[in-house]
Amino acid sequence: MDQSRIVVAGSSGLIGAALVRSLVADGHEVVRLVRRAPRAADEVRWDPDGGEVAAAVLAGCDAVVNLAGANVGARRWTEAYKESLRRGRVRGTGALASAMAALKPGERPRVFVNGSAIGYYGETGEEIVDESSPPGEGFLPELCVEWEAAAAPAREAGVRTVFLRTGLVVAREGGAWGRLFPLFKAGLGGRLGDGRQFWSFVSLHDEVAAIRFLLDAEQLSGPFNVTAPEPVTNREITAAMGRVLHRPTLFQVPAPVLRTVLGEMAGDVLGSQRVVPARLLESGFTFAFPDVEGAIRAALG
Repeated sequence: MDQSRIVVAGSSGLIGAALVRSLVADGHEVVRLVRRAPRAADEVRWDPDGGEVAAAVLAGCDAVVNLAGANVGARRWTEAYKESLRRGRVRGTGALASAMAALKPGERPRVFVNGSAIGYYGETGEEIVDESSPPGEGFLPELCVEWEAAAAPAREAGVRTVFLRTGLVVAREGGAWGRLFPLFKAGLGGRLGDGRQFWSFVSLHDEVAAIRFLLDAEQLSGPFNVTAPEPVTNREITAAMGRVLHRPTLFQVPAPVLRTVLGEMAGDVLGSQRVVPARLLESGFTFAFPDVEGAIRAALG
């Protein structure tokens, strides 16, 4: 993509902040949608929970990237928090999609890249799943289905629409791995449950690179799994963390303890998702860090 004007929602999050840095470094103009009062010239306020964004903000931009939404793993899944997760993602996506559809054809962005997650597939055990697989059952799959469906107005208005079904992002700054690193560095790391569950991961570097790739690929639309090509088990991840950090990994957190501490969210930690990025690979995308040990080293480097 030539130098472009790109609107980014969720720019303060782990992925959003890294994406903005990458885009700005390459000379693109980035407009950041923020919930609070703007503090910089590149910020514009919006209300994703209320489903409001001014169409004028999007007029004439080349692309919209929506990564907004409360952290799924930030706290226990009370009914109130589940509603907060749903409201921010579904209403926010709907607001952006409707605002794009309300614009004149010549003013609409060329592409809408919208966040989603591999939670779409639910529990998959040892079965390998790709973008052709159906949604699973439970809160996360239901949320992802609603989240993606909310983008319909933009797609129906002719805006190329892409869904990022992102896996567990390997990074020090946040996400699941942001919590794992301090534990393993302290020698308190270990497998969760029996450790046999598959975790589909992606390095932060490859996550941003995949978004940039999908922004540019004018022929691509629909869902894309943003995960490394080879999912690994929690047991293998535990071993890799121990090797890279030179720490013992003797601890184990039994499944009943996780369920007591995390409640319903424990199912996401103990669940197995063996997800592969079939469409990215078919489209010619190359992962810089396809193996988990390389992804861990990249995060620390």
